[in-house]
Amino acid sequence: MPAARPRLLYVTDLAYQARGRRYCDEDIHLAARLRDHFDLALCHPLDATALMDGFDAVVVRNSGPVLGYQREYDAFRARALATGARVYNPLTGKADMAGKQYLLDLTAAGFPVIPTVDRVEDVDRLPAAEEYVVKPKLGADSLGLRIVPGSRLARLPAGDLLVQPRVDFAYEVSFYFVDDDFQYALYAPDPDRRWELTPYAATAADLEFARRFIDWNDLGYGIQRVDACRTPDGALLLVELEDLNPYLSLDALPEEAGDAFATAFTASLSRFVQGALSPA
Repeated sequence: MPAARPRLLYVTDLAYQARGRRYCDEDIHLAARLRDHFDLALCHPLDATALMDGFDAVVVRNSGPVLGYQREYDAFRARALATGARVYNPLTGKADMAGKQYLLDLTAAGFPVIPTVDRVEDVDRLPAAEEYVVKPKLGADSLGLRIVPGSRLARLPAGDLLVQPRVDFAYEVSFYFVDDDFQYALYAPDPDRRWELTPYAATAADLEFARRFIDWNDLGYGIQRVDACRTPDGALLLVELEDLNPYLSLDALPEEAGDAFATAFTASLSRFVQGALSPA
């Protein structure tokens, strides 16, 4: 009899509505590719905890902001860690997977990131600006983000908030990695249209910038997206390091590039699952 194929539980919210993006199309496409190599079942994130024990690995993809189901997500993490379940991306991520504390940590460590503080009293540590970006520490997908004039910062209530200077930039650019391997880059030429993306030819300096954050996160396996902005002086600053369920914008890629990504993703998952099935 042929050897049993690895069993994957693919976690996605196919009904999630995102401005300017159709998450469901991306996961339908990727799931179709993965079925050539794995026995695959799709489930909603609210069902993952109940179903995960029957699979060799759990793949968290476009599951939506966990703010909408924080209690259930915490239960999923606790169950996975308690049972040793294999979760892809691994649950060791230090970036968006763990909230926004990493922006503070990277600021303190001198990384090229938009300067960030979490107390209004510390705003004097930031570059002076007429306006500031204020967002929740546990925010996602721009939920709760506000633009606040500097004169009104003192009126903000205390709480789990991040404060950053509002940075002028020429465009935003994202770098996509599978494991430690760069796959492609996309950018939004119009700063007012964040999700109208087009392929971007990353330079050696761009990739050196992006790899600093991949190396810092030290995830081992998984998909990561490094979001950055290009400042008027030509520098790149980190906006976000997405290591939980990054949207991939595969529809903005030429067909060959999309196929190459799916191949790299499949190979990474195969190595990841084999690690779970191999004897210790």
